[in-house]
Amino acid sequence: MSSGDPSVPVPGASEGADPHTPSAPAPRAPEVSTSRRPTSPGHARRSPADPVKALMHQHRELCERAVDPLEIAAGLEAHGVTDRTAVRFRHRDVFSLAEEMYARIPRNGETPPPPTVEQAPRARADWALLTLLPGALCAATVAGIRLTDGQSRLVVALVGFLAVSLAMRAALSRGPLGIPDRAPTTSASTWTYWLLTYAALGDGLLTAAVTGGPDALPTGAADAPWPMATAPVLALALSCAPAAWSAHLFAARARRKLTVSRGLEDFAASVRPLLLGTFALYLCALTALSALSGAALDEPSAHSQVIALGALLFLARLLTVHGFTHAPALVLTAAAAAQATALAAAFASRLPGCGFLTAPVEALVDLWGGGGIQTLSCGIGVLALLIHGLRKLTRASAHAQTEDPC
Repeated sequence: MSSGDPSVPVPGASEGADPHTPSAPAPRAPEVSTSRRPTSPGHARRSPADPVKALMHQHRELCERAVDPLEIAAGLEAHGVTDRTAVRFRHRDVFSLAEEMYARIPRNGETPPPPTVEQAPRARADWALLTLLPGALCAATVAGIRLTDGQSRLVVALVGFLAVSLAMRAALSRGPLGIPDRAPTTSASTWTYWLLTYAALGDGLLTAAVTGGPDALPTGAADAPWPMATAPVLALALSCAPAAWSAHLFAARARRKLTVSRGLEDFAASVRPLLLGTFALYLCALTALSALSGAALDEPSAHSQVIALGALLFLARLLTVHGFTHAPALVLTAAAAAQATALAAAFASRLPGCGFLTAPVEALVDLWGGGGIQTLSCGIGVLALLIHGLRKLTRASAHAQTEDPC
């Protein structure tokens, strides 16, 4: 065949080619092998686009039962979320984070109302009157003991003790001194009764034991071989009302500061002086009642013992009311154990070869009198609870809920 034959296609000849005939595909350049794999949406790294939603899922129960943003903020703070942690969730503080979480809670299609500033709880007549009842019954009991003698005095003392105990229990069952969740406080109550009993009979028994007595049972008279001090017990019973009002003032002001605070550190700094001021207010009232009780009953002043014991019981109850029950029970147990140990050492020293046991007790009695044991044991407990309270009672979680309005 010749090259001029038209039936034979000539490679590379483009002239005269049919425009409708598809041309051969152009050769592809060789691919360069790389170690990278083609990326796909499934292999791409995913960052949390909504960290607040993940936090809400983690604390779902807290968000569902919250009645306001403050409760969520307090709950987050109790779980360790701080203002610094809130920055990771794109918020400046825990309160701002709680407000967004509260606003995003589903409420059956209804738009949640904007948070409003809560009014401070007002005092109620029921608990205000109940706090006056222990002091009134204790004054009547002391008057009955002073006006009777013999078997009648013992009956009056027992009936009065029972009546004051029931009145004290009723006063501590509601109001600012009541426990909202009805947490068990049997241990703390037992040691509280022990401390109050020691305030009435312990100093006289310890002084008599150091000097070789007592030679008779207590008769209720101040000049008996085993004297009974009624002024400290009367002052402590009367101080139930100032304690309730001080606790009410602290709870109301702290709740108000929680509403207007914009950070946990800001709230703690504002509540710290409030706690110290409330504590000082109660101590002033207790000191005045102790002076009045001693003057009315014509008994030696025991201000140091009364103030130390009253301050210990007030701080223990304040911590218990706000949900911190372990430290008060521990400190009350330690104070009662120290007093019981002092009494046991004074009597055990009478055994042969055990005279050294009473040396520390005698030194303290010679230095501070019979009330030195109570003052020292309760004073150390007050210092421990005050330091503990400055850490715990200045937290937002301590003021999150008010089950029983004050």
